[in-house]
Amino acid sequence: MVLKTLVTRRMFTAGIGTACLGAAAGLAAPNIARAAGKITLKLGHLANEQDPWHKACLKFSEEVGKRTNGEVVIKVFPNEQLGKETDLIKGIQLGTVDFTITGESLQNWVPSAALLAVPYGIRDLAHMDKVVNSAIGTEIASQIEGKTTLRPLAYFARGPRDLTSNRPIKTPDELDGLRLRIPNVPMFVSFWQALGAKPTPMAFSEVFTSLQNGTIEAQENPLALIKSASFFEVQKYLNLTEHVISWIYLVGSSRKLDKMPKPHRDAIMAAAKVAEAYERQLFLADEKKLADELKSKGMTFVTADKAAFAKKGHDAVLASLNPNVKSLFEKILAVS
Repeated sequence: MVLKTLVTRRMFTAGIGTACLGAAAGLAAPNIARAAGKITLKLGHLANEQDPWHKACLKFSEEVGKRTNGEVVIKVFPNEQLGKETDLIKGIQLGTVDFTITGESLQNWVPSAALLAVPYGIRDLAHMDKVVNSAIGTEIASQIEGKTTLRPLAYFARGPRDLTSNRPIKTPDELDGLRLRIPNVPMFVSFWQALGAKPTPMAFSEVFTSLQNGTIEAQENPLALIKSASFFEVQKYLNLTEHVISWIYLVGSSRKLDKMPKPHRDAIMAAAKVAEAYERQLFLADEKKLADELKSKGMTFVTADKAAFAKKGHDAVLASLNPNVKSLFEKILAVS
């Protein structure tokens, strides 16, 4: 969702565990608070309180409490209260944080994590579910844990990234030199250049004004970001390119989890799966609501030829990937 909420919530906006044996074992971690026999753990993330990811984290916390009879308490800290995504990843490795949500940012440690958000790597949610739950997904998750000690427990969807503009765009040929703002991601630059646009890396905070004064003509993002940034005030068309469909992981420290009593560890794993299903329900409802709201604001939704976009940008994407993960990318594309 495995990550801006995805260029409309569709690109990706732009990510568990703590261990403790009983008192008899005499083990404790510095950030585990004990009171009346309880273990208190921290879950920090970047989303706000209205985001489905945050609500899913609250569900995770609730389920862990129920399944451990209140012996394990998970406190959830949204809005980067415990640090930015990279800080939280490092915090889990250091033992100062117990859970977080993270995705393709892990490619700084694990090259295959880049596959969580590659243009036209994932076709739709059904394809994403098959990939994540296949041997490919297992391999990516295993590499993440092996190289970072972060254990993926569940995955959340991310809103697809779509293209907004002031003219309808159904095929790559209609881009025709379109001045398009993109995040500063080399793969995105290569991808949009291959499609015929003129991509311009730019800070998100500058996008609205640049669209308003004509410095750029278009931008791409998930629905949630398109709405929250009020791009509907300066963009008429929302072209459903869905060029990045991705997911994000709920993760925790394998070191801490493996030190926990098995009943607690099992409860955490089961709670994570409940949160996963709950997030999907919220995500689908939220995407529909966002689409309705943007239409009510005057945006016209345009069905794009995604197959044409994917075909024209394929070689550029492949060339941008780490050589060690190209074969995995091709396997993802082959999943039917």
